[in-house]
Amino acid sequence: MIRPLVALARRALAQRSPSSDWCRSFCSLPSTSPNSKLFVGGLSWSVDEKSLLDAFSSFGEVSEVKILYDKDSGRSRGFGFINFTKEDDARCAKDAMDGKALLGRPLRISYALEKVRGAPVVVPRLSGMGNFTRLK
Repeated sequence: MIRPLVALARRALAQRSPSSDWCRSFCSLPSTSPNSKLFVGGLSWSVDEKSLLDAFSSFGEVSEVKILYDKDSGRSRGFGFINFTKEDDARCAKDAMDGKALLGRPLRISYALEKVRGAPVVVPRLSGMGNFTRLK
């Protein structure tokens, strides 16, 4: 099933000129440049928006705090997002709070990727992951 899809993709890419930005729009990696929105993972179930705001407001003005909750249980899904008004404040908060404990759990903080409706999700590959040999 996968081989015909790979062959079809190779044929489509071979027919396009290298200068065309068709492939670039679908195959390019998302921008890793800093922005003012942070992803915060590793949240304890007892963390709410107010406690997250209190933990991060010392780094600058926070415009929005959002924790995602499970729709069935109503319990936190363990991650959320924090929007700062300035990129510098977000960078300082990320550098200072990444790996620090909040209510007993270490936080994992990274810059949030922008969600684009209808666009393909491109996940960057880790280096060296494509060097597998196939067993016969």
